[in-house]
Amino acid sequence: MITNEVTLTVADAAHHLNLSVDTIRRWEKKGLIQANRSTHNHRLFSRPELERLALKHSGHCQADKYRILRADKQTRFTAIELFSGAGGLALGLEHAGLKSKLLVEFDKDAAATLRTNRPGKWNVVNDDIHNVSFADYAGKIDVVAGGFPCQAFSYAGHGDGFGDARGTLFFEFARCVSEVQPKIAIAENVRGLLRHDGGRTLKTMVLELESLGYRVDYKLLRAQFLDVPQKRERLLIVGIRKDLDLPFLFPRERDYTVSLREAIRDVPASDGAKYPPKKKAVLDLVPPGGYWRDLPDHIQKRYMAGSYLLSGGKTGMARRLAWEEPTLTLTCSPAQKQTERCHPEETRPLTVREYARIQTFPDEWQFIGSLASQYKQIGNAVPVNLGYYIGQAVIGMLRNKWDDGLLRKAVELSAEERKWRLFS
Repeated sequence: MITNEVTLTVADAAHHLNLSVDTIRRWEKKGLIQANRSTHNHRLFSRPELERLALKHSGHCQADKYRILRADKQTRFTAIELFSGAGGLALGLEHAGLKSKLLVEFDKDAAATLRTNRPGKWNVVNDDIHNVSFADYAGKIDVVAGGFPCQAFSYAGHGDGFGDARGTLFFEFARCVSEVQPKIAIAENVRGLLRHDGGRTLKTMVLELESLGYRVDYKLLRAQFLDVPQKRERLLIVGIRKDLDLPFLFPRERDYTVSLREAIRDVPASDGAKYPPKKKAVLDLVPPGGYWRDLPDHIQKRYMAGSYLLSGGKTGMARRLAWEEPTLTLTCSPAQKQTERCHPEETRPLTVREYARIQTFPDEWQFIGSLASQYKQIGNAVPVNLGYYIGQAVIGMLRNKWDDGLLRKAVELSAEERKWRLFS
């Protein structure tokens, strides 16, 4: 079928590509393609995006989309970054054109990673953030950014939020904002924060930033549509100082995804975790893109043990990645039973450099510490390209000037609308 329509319904898309309706729906459910809603609430898909994805799944990928994004020029805008980890967000902001004036990181290996890669350029403080004063930076910094520890709000963790000591680190982020009074404050965290404690945790954070003199908005970013070969969702919370007439801007999703094949096709050799023989024998039976349900029933029961009878998808168990798709969200270990990240072809976990490629770190970026520490640093990082898009949004806000193809202006909500949104 030849069609000139720019957008297609599910049925038209299936007919156009000679695929089943279920295939189109599965692609959307897996986060491989975007759908918009028509005025009649029908899903509408971009025809060029569908055609690119179908070509990729046929094994005839037209172009290698993997690249590490960098702006041509640096700007005069400055940033402080908290909870810096291995530098994913800081490097992304730098690639966008921002200059880091201070990075604070508690973990000694992660701090060593930052210093090793930017010797003499980044001012890295390796200390508990409670001990760090920001008074010297008051009125001198454009942006305070930070991804306060997310395990307290993660679906994968216990979800204790402010009941978890790590959850209270948001208030250290807020203290830095209070002391520095930057033009813009950027906090990022996991999707789970949106609904944590019925939305009350997020409301507390928004109200705290508003009490410090900031207008606040937030948006869920999907990394797989922002040049990251990984299905990873991060909640971006943006505060703009109330005395500034600046717009809220967020990255505009691209109409393509980057596959694992594109990301690691020429990856440098590096160390990696290994499977024990018994586990390897099980994973040998799983096809690319498959998981425990693709195993013979008797092996499923033996491998899953007590988890076999539990409810829930358990889709991370015995999971082998697919070549032509972005990976699942990387974790702090590629070989945990609940969150397997097995290579599509070889029966082994992903290596450190494969992990780094997927998180869009440059190949020259070195990670300091044990193998387990390196995996943890990379798994916890903000993908560098996602940091780049966040940086571009920040620069667009500061300049009050932006490229509509790259950024989207948010419709600012009234106080009453925002209250409804937080509890809807």
